[in-house]
This record gives sequence, structure tokens and C-alpha cells, in this order.
Amino acid sequence: MNHDILIVFALLGASVFAFVINRPRMDAVALLALLGLILSGILSVDEALAGFSEPSVILIAAFFVIGEALVRTGVAFRVGDWLVGRAGNSEVRLLVLLMLAVAGLGSVMSSTGVVAIFIPVALGIAARIGVAPGRLMMPLAFAGLISGMLTLVGTPPNMVINSELARAGHAGFAFFDFTPMGLVILVLGVGYMVAVRRRLAATVAPDGQAPTRRRLLDLAADYALLGRARRLQVMPGSPLIGHTLGSMQLRKRFGANVIAIERQRKFGNDMLSTSANREIACDDVLTVDFVHPELDLVRFCSEMHLHQLAFRQDYFSDTSRELGLAEVLVPPGSGLIGKSILELRMRSQRGINVVGLRRRGRPLGDGLLEQKLRIGDTLLIAGTWKAIRLLTTQAQDFLVLTLPAEIAEAAPAARRAPFALLSLAITVGLMIGGVVPNVVAALIGCMLMGAFRCIDMAGAYRAIHWQSLILIVGMLPFALALQKTGGIALIVDALLGVTGTASPRLVLASLFALTALVGLFISNTATAVLMAPIGIGLAAQLGVSPLPFAMTVALAASAAFMTPVSSPVNTLVIGPGHYRFVDFVRIGVPFTLLVMAVCVLLLPVLFPW
Repeated sequence: MNHDILIVFALLGASVFAFVINRPRMDAVALLALLGLILSGILSVDEALAGFSEPSVILIAAFFVIGEALVRTGVAFRVGDWLVGRAGNSEVRLLVLLMLAVAGLGSVMSSTGVVAIFIPVALGIAARIGVAPGRLMMPLAFAGLISGMLTLVGTPPNMVINSELARAGHAGFAFFDFTPMGLVILVLGVGYMVAVRRRLAATVAPDGQAPTRRRLLDLAADYALLGRARRLQVMPGSPLIGHTLGSMQLRKRFGANVIAIERQRKFGNDMLSTSANREIACDDVLTVDFVHPELDLVRFCSEMHLHQLAFRQDYFSDTSRELGLAEVLVPPGSGLIGKSILELRMRSQRGINVVGLRRRGRPLGDGLLEQKLRIGDTLLIAGTWKAIRLLTTQAQDFLVLTLPAEIAEAAPAARRAPFALLSLAITVGLMIGGVVPNVVAALIGCMLMGAFRCIDMAGAYRAIHWQSLILIVGMLPFALALQKTGGIALIVDALLGVTGTASPRLVLASLFALTALVGLFISNTATAVLMAPIGIGLAAQLGVSPLPFAMTVALAASAAFMTPVSSPVNTLVIGPGHYRFVDFVRIGVPFTLLVMAVCVLLLPVLFPW
């Protein structure tokens, strides 16, 4: 073993140790390792920095942006709404649909993001049908991990391994080459979770658990607003048509506080804010808060030619993707002190409405509009999420106390959902057809998302997980360093010395086990970077196709089922599921062994030697 190999292995070992203890940050470790390879003379500057020009890095960044656009347009949340409607009260049906939905969405966007979206959905359904959250949270996480096995862009390791194949002079994977194996594992995972679901749940939350974030209905109840909201459609002949909200004085005449206006558009409905100069049109749907609903509603609907529509939940909770509430405090020195709510002119100046007032912890109902504000009063404001977010950045005379949990589920570009789906379809179509390179197709998808205003430039930059990209860029040079110094050949020879060359399937099983073991301690992306050249080297030594070996590394890198800290997806569900470390071990280890067995049996069939 020469001096250069020792340096590379020392840097690699130090990097893995730093990843395990999480000190310093992973991206900083990768950059330090990159510097070590340069300063030791193992790699030239150009060789060490070649990762910045890797197409796979740009491809991964592009799909971070595309995934965020699917969230901003509400596509991901609409899948959750569909799931709620289809599941009914069946736990098994819910579990199956939940895993299929998460896996499907996660195949084209961040699995961590998808799981984060579905956690509150699953918790809500679990409460409704009376099952412990633990029965759904681990299946949710496993589906997120399996989603990375379904397409080429399902997870960064797939793209890293595909790039390594190209670097070694081999044909890479097509967009759906992962799909047959991924679907088999998904079916296996769904069946496994249905079978073991009764062993998943802790029935009682542990003592001292942090309280959950307050929701819209909690705030509405605090301010005695439940039962006050109505959805009213403007019918032909209504005297409201063509007039502005300010000119009609609906709050003063009828006690009707218009929170939002829903207007039909060509590609869906648009939720409009309620400034004083907002003009009302025929067929608009008004979301109205009535101070005295039973007293004023009938007369109001009759005089204004309005038709009452149903709410599925109280106080517009079923429109929570567009409308919201926020609680604000009147601090000492505020310019609002001594003014009435009417004098605040919140609607005309900010497009929001004051719907509730609490003083000394008690809600005030009668005479709300005329109440003079005092120090320490808390106001409940209602409006579109866009107006509420703007308020939190511009407010100077009050402090924002509470933003409900639903704000995380709001889709600021909901009307652009059809365009987001079109952009995604074009991107996937280009990748499947091979019309342009995959990275070009992904960039076209990003540009389409931007052109259709599914995401803005600031949101696109925020969506990119820069830590992951720097990690890849910093760790990619290790593959070249191991190759130049003979390190890959040394590892391959050692692995073959243990398994022998009589059975390539045994070598595949050993490669899967080693990759999964490494993945317990470092990220799946770093695992793929380290193990891809070893898998390709094993295939070369055996004189067989590298594709089943590369696919084995990809699948094993995503098979982070065995511990709650082996993937961010698992970490997300620990709290909501009330899991212990050992829960993942006893459920995840058997499933990982099942996945390994299926891979060893089927991969040589799908990708012949």
C-alpha cells in the first residue's frame, strides 16, 4: 500500500467520522476533504474542482426548484386532499393510498418535502378515524425512501451514480430504468407495512411532549367566532354587481364583514383580497363573517340576491390554502392605541379584516367596531395568506403573536397548478424521449415553471438545498483519487477475497450490505459517491455488465430503513409517531433484508450480466 493510498484512506476515514458525529457541517467536511486532496498533491486543482461542472449537480439543483414549484402551486397538497376523500374510515385503505401517494410525488420531488407535507395530513386523518399516529408515520417515511427508487430523478444518489457510469464510459440509466425494481419494492413495502402495522403504534403520547402548533379552528374558538362565517355566491341581478366593497358599506349596514372574494377564472378559481376599491362581479363567492349571523343573514341574502353555499368545516377551514387568520398584539407606544377598529382602515390600506378582539384574555363581541384599542389588546385578523404574510413584514404598530399551522400548507401560486403540471409533463417527456440531455430537460422545466409564475427567482434560490450540492461537489473527487492511487482496486480485491468470484449474486449481496451499512452513518448522497466506483470496479473485475452493480448501490443507498437517524425522512416522523430508536431497528432491519433479497434475485434479470 503506497503513501498516496494511505492519505486518501485517512481523509476518507476522517470525513466519515465527521459525518457520523456531525461536527462540523457535512458541506464543510466535504470542502475540507477536497482541500486535503489538493494540498497533498493527490489531485490537481482542476481535477478536484471538476465536480462544480458535473451535469448531475445542475440536474439535482433543477429538481429542487421543480419540487418547490409543485408545493407552491398546491399540487402536492391537492394529492393530500384527494387522499382524505378516498380513504374513508379504513385504516388499511388509508395506509395503502398514503404510501402510494407519497411514493408517486416523491419520485419527482424531494422525498423529505413530500413527507413533511403529508405528516399533518396523516395526523388529521388518524385523529378522525381513531388510530394511533404511529401506525401511519413509519409507513409514511418508508414510502418517502422508496420514492427515490422509482425514477432517475427520485433522489440525488441515482443521478450521482448515473454520472459515475458516464464517467467510466458506460451507458447510463434512462428515466424509468429504476421503475420496475422500485415498483416491486413499493408493493413489498406496502404489504409489509399492512402486515406489521399493529406493531408500530405507541398508544399514548409521551409526557412532556411539545404542544402542537395552533390551527385556524383553535384561534376561531378563542375569539368566539365559530358559526359566524358563510360562503355566499353573487347571483344575477344582485345590487352588488359592479360596485366596490367600500361603496356598499356591508359591514355597517348588515354586520357582514367580507373576508375574501373567490372569482372563477379560466384555469381555476382566484382568491382575491378585500380592499375597499375591490369591485364585485356576478358569480363571485364571498366569504363573509357575520357578527350576528342568524339575525342578519336572511335579510342580507334576500336584499343582495345571494345564494348560500356550504362549508365543509367551520370558519372557512376548508379554504385554508388561500385564507387564513393571524393574532396580533397592541404593544405600548403603538399608534393604534385609542383608535377604533373602523378607524384602523385595515381593509382599505392592507386588504385584511379585523374579526375578533380579546381584552384581558376574554373575547369581546358586541360593539367590536367601535371599541377603542388599549395596550395589551389582541386582535384576530383574517384575509388571504399573501396579505397576512405582507402584514408580518410591514407591521410597526402591532406585534404578530400567532400564525396558525395552516400557513405552512398555503399555496401562494395555487392558480398556476395546471401550468406546473404541464411543465412537469414536458420535462419528464423530454427526459424519457431523450430529445435533449437530462440536465437540459430539467433546466427547461425550471424555466417553464418561472415563465408560468409557478415560482419566482427568490423562491427558486431558496428551494435549492445548497448543503447537499456542496456535499456532492466536495465528495466526488474521492472517486478519482481512489482510482488514481489504486484504492478502488484494493477495495474490490478485498471484497472479492471475502465473497469469491464464483457467484456474482453473492457479490451483489455483499455490495448491497456494505452500501446499506455505510448509509447508516453518512448521508445517502455521500454513500452513493463513495460506493458507485466500487460497484463499477467490481463489475469490471468480474467481467460483467456494470448496470446491476450500479443499480444495487443506488437502491441500497436509499434503503435507509434501519435507524431513525439514517435519513432526514425518518427523523421527521420520530416525534409525530412517538417512536423509539429500537422501533426502527425491529421494523427496518427485516425490511432491509427483504429488499436486499429481492434486488439480488431480480436485478440480474432486469439488467442481464
